[in-house]
Amino acid sequence: MSFESSAYSIMRGVAFIILHVFLSFSCYLVTKVTKDMDISNELIFRWLVQYAYEPGIVYVIVSLIMIACAFGFPLPEEVTILSVGILAYMATQPDQFPPPYPGATGIDVYEAAVVCFLAVIVSDMLVYFLGRKYGPQLKKWRITQRMLTPEALSKIEAWITRYGMWAAAAFRFTPGLRFPGFWACGMAGLSPWKFLIADGGAALISVPTQIILVATYGESIFGFLKQMKVVIFSLIIFALMVYFLRRFMLARRNGTSA
Repeated sequence: MSFESSAYSIMRGVAFIILHVFLSFSCYLVTKVTKDMDISNELIFRWLVQYAYEPGIVYVIVSLIMIACAFGFPLPEEVTILSVGILAYMATQPDQFPPPYPGATGIDVYEAAVVCFLAVIVSDMLVYFLGRKYGPQLKKWRITQRMLTPEALSKIEAWITRYGMWAAAAFRFTPGLRFPGFWACGMAGLSPWKFLIADGGAALISVPTQIILVATYGESIFGFLKQMKVVIFSLIIFALMVYFLRRFMLARRNGTSA
């Protein structure tokens, strides 16, 4: 066996060990997040539940929260979505959650799913167009540089340059990077339609799904949702590791054979 073949075999073995350790760690994370969230203790839920039978008010509040979340304010978008799901669940259980008066209109699950989805998309597009139109000017502001250092912005822009619309989808699943990521997508000149497709596709996977599941099963579904998020995130990281390890091994193999 040649030296090149031996080196390639060793690299494959090391890659297998790394991936095995990663999968084991992912399984450990799944077991650590099975504890259900007590949504009733969340401030946003306690605020929204006062208007459980006034859908219009709930939708306005949720839309404002989504806009605030998109612009980086420390408001929990996920808790808001789950809260709306619980309100829709309450509307389907009048025996357990009696309405304030006969004929009171509760939150409709599909209406809520559409409203929340559109609120998320509109909010994200606002940030995108802010970066597209005013990004270079805002980048010079001192407050902007405190929120996002030039080094961090350079890394985000490099991601966008390399992965294009897929970077926008990744930012939707990464709360801490949503505002700077979407802002940088607009500033980097990513096509509005590509951004909308990527961001909309990612939001379509998470937002309506969570609301419909919670509205159907109540708080008992929270543990499952948390597990699924860890599993999905783990699979994405696993796929990226396989991709980069494969590229690395092919590069090394081509380099040794040259």
